Parts: sequence; structure tokens; C-alpha cells
Amino acid sequence: MKIVFLAPFGIRPKGTVIARMIPLAAELQGLGHRVTIIAPPYTNPEDSGKTEIVRGVTVRNITLGPGSGALIAPLLAHRIFWMAKEERPDLVHLFKPKGYGGIAAMVHLACRRLGFQLPPLLVDSDDWEGKGGMNDLTSYSPAEKIVFGVQEMWLPPRAAGVTVASRSLQTMIWGRGIPPVRVLYLPNGVDDIPPGDGSRVRKKLGIPLDAPLLLLYTRFFEFSQAKLHFLFTEIHRRFPSVRFLVVGQGRRGEEEQLLAAGREKGFFEALVMGGWLEPAEIADYLAAADLAIYPFDDTLVNRSKCPAKLTEILRAGVPVVADDVGQLAQYIKPGLSGILCHPDDWREMADQAVELLNDPLRSKALGAAGREYLLKNFTWKEYGEKLAAFYEGLQRSAS
Repeated sequence: MKIVFLAPFGIRPKGTVIARMIPLAAELQGLGHRVTIIAPPYTNPEDSGKTEIVRGVTVRNITLGPGSGALIAPLLAHRIFWMAKEERPDLVHLFKPKGYGGIAAMVHLACRRLGFQLPPLLVDSDDWEGKGGMNDLTSYSPAEKIVFGVQEMWLPPRAAGVTVASRSLQTMIWGRGIPPVRVLYLPNGVDDIPPGDGSRVRKKLGIPLDAPLLLLYTRFFEFSQAKLHFLFTEIHRRFPSVRFLVVGQGRRGEEEQLLAAGREKGFFEALVMGGWLEPAEIADYLAAADLAIYPFDDTLVNRSKCPAKLTEILRAGVPVVADDVGQLAQYIKPGLSGILCHPDDWREMADQAVELLNDPLRSKALGAAGREYLLKNFTWKEYGEKLAAFYEGLQRSAS
């Protein structure tokens, strides 16, 4: 089967293409299918018009320009639509029902309805994009927010099938009248890759090998900054030798806020700011940690998400204390492969983190169990097979 994936943006620096689309495409190709990813590389404009191979998967970047902004959206969507058509695929799978790819998908579905011979189109949702979701977290224009909200509501019911990355999204899609047979639960998975070299990172950052190191791997917007400052203050007060390794990049100056809070509340000297990392560096940074916390407020956008960062931490064998929200409870079996806390009980997370810092043997066992549970239940190989079977089932029902 020839398959086209429509990407929401370029392959760099955002994570969806690398973290979700490439692994699925690679597994499908391992099963004998051929997948081409078509991307609008406005996040990496240096790749405009280029074709590259990533893990054996062809990524075709449309040509950008002339100009930018809303006025060029129809032209870029037209280029996506025609590039996909040139591939002569057996089906097209849109990742994220929004943006340029979403417009191209809407054109595709409209043309099919008019009788044009085009393949079935599927939609993948890994976030809630509209009101209460990413629209509220991103500095889109009012017009963009309206368009994205319309696309998210219009596309899934008209698609041949819908893949969803979380149980919450699955329930929301069912609630819109889409039959379960047309919906596939497809959370983010992992490949069985061994943990990185944490000692290398500790040496690079000047952290002694025996120093207890707590990891926060984050984009910051998933939780209240006051909560984070409370957690670091309380954990440091009760376990003064701890160091905090913060990996990731905020959107609204959260790092500066954290540093300021550290100066005010006394944990500044314990902070190690790793910042945004190239994908090849991440495994070593995660492996450097003895423990990770994963704060996650109980919001619509968080309940809908399927955080790939959590799967990376668990795969690294790092024990995790996380909030019991949405998909996090699918990845962590409480008490056996990690610790889940009530998202409104900030002190519970601090207590659990301190307890594990004081019990390295239990902490290490919990990390090993978390990695084992993840590799047993959430692999890209399994999800590639399920996706291929889903495609074939939809094709049989349409014939």
C-alpha cells in the first residue's frame, strides 16, 4: 500500500514529525508499505523544496513563498494537495486537523464528494487544538483560532477514519457520533533503545556522580509555575543535597521566573538549566537523573495530550512521580511502574519525591519497572501493526 502522511509543520525543531510520524511510517514500511511524508517546512524554511530520507522514510518539503502569513495559506495548501496527489497513494493520513495540511485535507474531501477519484483520507489527533486547547496556549491571531477550531470540528467526522493519541480524545471523538469502528486508539510509543550515558552529561555539567539529581523535562505550560516553584522549594528544604536538572524550553519566560524563584526561595544553587536540546542529546541527559517529576494540571488540553516526553523518561529507566491526569495514568501503573499524585495536591508530589530520594534502592527498582512496563505495553512496532490493520479494515469496508 502507498500511503501519504500530511505533516502539520516541518521536521525541525518541533516534535510531532520526529516523535510520532516518523516512527509510525518506519514501522509501516517494515511491514511492506511505502510511506511518504509531505511537510510545509515553515518551522525550518531552509528545507523549502528539499526531499530527505529519515529512518528510511521519504520526507518531501513543499516550496515556501512568495511571502508569508494568511494570504499565502491557500497557495501552500494547494502545493500540499498536489504533491500528495502526485504520489498516487492508496490513502492519505493527515496529522493534526489544522493549518495548511488541514486546508489541503478539506480540499481533498470536497473533491472526493464532487466525484473526483481520490483515495480515502484519515485524520490523526494528538492534541485538543480548539477552545480550551492549543488555541488558548499559542499566540495565534483571532482569525487563525477561528479557522483551527472549524477545521478540528469539520474534518474528523468526514474522514474515513480517525486515529487518536489518548483515551480522552477517543471519548471526545466517539461523543461526536463517529462510530468506534472508524476510530483507532494510537498513543505514542517507543522503540527499545537502551538508556543513554548519564555520566557523560554529569561530567559536562559539573554534577558529581553521587549527587542526587531530580529531572524536570518539560515545556512548562502544562502546569502552574507557582506549583513548580513550591515543589522545588519544598523538595530542596527537605533534601538539601538535591540538584534540579531542567530540560526543555518555555514559551513565556518560565526559565527566568524559575531562576528568580530560586534566588528568592533558596534553591538557586541547586538549579542546572539544560535548556532546549538536540534530539540526539536527550537520552544522555535523561539517563543522568535519579528521579523525575512530571507535574500536569487537570485541564482539557492536558487530558487530551499524549506526552512523548514522559515515554522518553520512562524508557530511560528513570523513576517518575507524576500527576494522575489523562494519558499519564495509561503509561504508569501506580506503585509498580511509577507514582501518581492528585494534581491539586502539590504537597503529595513533594512528599513522594522526597521519599524516593531517601530510598535509592526502591527508586531504582521503580525506574526499572517503569521501563519494563512501557516496553511491554507501548511499542511503535505494535502500533504500526495496529495502524496497518486499521487501514486494511477501512479499505475492505469501503470496497
